[in-house]
Amino acid sequence: MITLGIESSCDDTSIALLKDGTEVLVSLVSSQIEIHRRFGGVVPEVASRKHLEAILPLLREAMTTAGISFKDIGQIAVTAGPGLLGPLLIGLSTAKALAWHLQIPMIPVNHIEAHLTASFLAAGRQPEYPYLGLIVSGGHSNLVFAEEKRQYRCLAQTLDDAPGELYDKVARHLQLGYPGGPIIQKTGENGDPDRYKLPRPMAGKGYVFSFSGLKTAVMRIVEKEGDKLNLPDLCASLQKAVAETFTEKVELALNETRAKRLAMAGGVAANKVLRDHMQHLATRKKAELLLPTIHLCTDNAAMIAAHGYFNAGAAPLNSLEVNAVANWEMGSPCTF
Repeated sequence: MITLGIESSCDDTSIALLKDGTEVLVSLVSSQIEIHRRFGGVVPEVASRKHLEAILPLLREAMTTAGISFKDIGQIAVTAGPGLLGPLLIGLSTAKALAWHLQIPMIPVNHIEAHLTASFLAAGRQPEYPYLGLIVSGGHSNLVFAEEKRQYRCLAQTLDDAPGELYDKVARHLQLGYPGGPIIQKTGENGDPDRYKLPRPMAGKGYVFSFSGLKTAVMRIVEKEGDKLNLPDLCASLQKAVAETFTEKVELALNETRAKRLAMAGGVAANKVLRDHMQHLATRKKAELLLPTIHLCTDNAAMIAAHGYFNAGAAPLNSLEVNAVANWEMGSPCTF
């Protein structure tokens, strides 16, 4: 079974073709980073227009690269939420038109759930339950216990800024550029992570994340240090603070759920410091750690196709009537 995946929840247009849910035939992404860099963040109206321009040429390129025709496609998986409504509607409308024309099933996919599936896709496996999932990105910071297919018990969410949002805001304040995560990682490569003492937000307070206070602490250091500020050390210290914050919460969850499998996903899951901390934790707790490749960390249609394939049975019968859902909660049915 070949599944066509379509992703357009934010600023990346992506098309992928998967065979039997685990074999990636092709995975293409059209990035808008250069366009949004001048604004220091994603502008929804601009993103929607760029999705509209990119999606059909990208689809044609994917079909040509994979060497297949539309009659070879058995089903279409598409992001229906959460995300920006305008961009979501571009991908969803394209999927609906194709599904109707080809007379094949369309599966609406929850973007955040699919990020976790990407961790298993990177290992060439279907999701195995139960497992603990950590999703860290520009808009999300979720710690969940996946008990069965599309059954998630949310343990923690951020009260304010997500980690990727934190990195973007700090990078903008430091005039380092956009997106902040990769730039902060590169700047801090040779820095001293113990040079600047930063707080560990909500340390010892159970299942809750908060990163706005960490952002404020960084800005106070910048103001205090002035010309004496050591950027590599500050970036290294910030990454360590974020990684240790997540490590504490994940360790608590591993202890309480007794999960033997940990999947980390999302754009910030590409951060080397965070990956190293999670690997050390998993080794210490004797848990299996599933990490997506760097390509599968960011928004991509391969994870959408994989998640759609393994959850096709949960798709509504009248899926062509599904609308985009900006705040679609994990595990809940898609709102019509």
